[in-house]
Amino acid sequence: MTAPTLWRSVLYVPGDKPRAIEKARGLGADAIILDLEDAVAPEAKAQARENVRLALRAGSWRVPVLVRVNGLGTEHEHADREMALLSGAAGLVLPKTEDASAVAALSLGLPLWAMIETPAGVLHAAAIAAVPGVAGLLVGANDLARALRTGPHPERLPLLHALSAVVLAARAAGKLPLDAVFNDITDGEGLARECAQGRMLGFAGKTVIHPGQIAAANAAYGVTAAQATDARALLSAWETARTEGKSVATYQGSLVEQMHVDAARDNLTLWAQQTQPESTP
Repeated sequence: MTAPTLWRSVLYVPGDKPRAIEKARGLGADAIILDLEDAVAPEAKAQARENVRLALRAGSWRVPVLVRVNGLGTEHEHADREMALLSGAAGLVLPKTEDASAVAALSLGLPLWAMIETPAGVLHAAAIAAVPGVAGLLVGANDLARALRTGPHPERLPLLHALSAVVLAARAAGKLPLDAVFNDITDGEGLARECAQGRMLGFAGKTVIHPGQIAAANAAYGVTAAQATDARALLSAWETARTEGKSVATYQGSLVEQMHVDAARDNLTLWAQQTQPESTP
């Protein structure tokens, strides 16, 4: 397992909207997905690809910039992938991923983020996550819900099995699971509730579709000052016990084991990343 990194909020930006792409540079998301797929009409695909190429080549991005390409078997897939590879994208987002062998066959030398948004994708999520070069799994809940013929539910009960399956597959392979978008950009309470649920389920962050959703995702998936202080205190108790030759440490009346130490160190790593001054990668 690698050290944790910040993927609290990942903002989708349509590739056919140059002003939105430029604005995304300073919005505070941990990563950006420049979208060439569902957010772009067929007649705008070529121009969107050029917009994304120019934005990537311009540089000065403070966060990773991924490109969601059009899917395998579509007329735009090769041009999209070639552009992203040659223009400096930090990774590719592959929509409607279902076949691990097809992902493995790409061998692009660029991190791949597989979107799980069909029943077959959920069933094959573990094999997809295990492919070398796959960095993480993203849930596409809108397409998945339609394919499953489910209805809307404020707690996403019809999708809980699928959501947990994606988390399980990603974590088992040491990859990052990212939760699906929240559709209603006017419902702040619903967004906060869904972010909290996603964090509880084990997601590393949330994909978002509007700048106004970034703060809620960052808060839900971030580390608070109080949590950082608690982590330092736990590590201090652990280190004191080890210095004294004790094989068991306690903190606030609870037994401290290596898993708690590892979790505290992860929290402090994330805290340092989210509080350090912004810099260009």
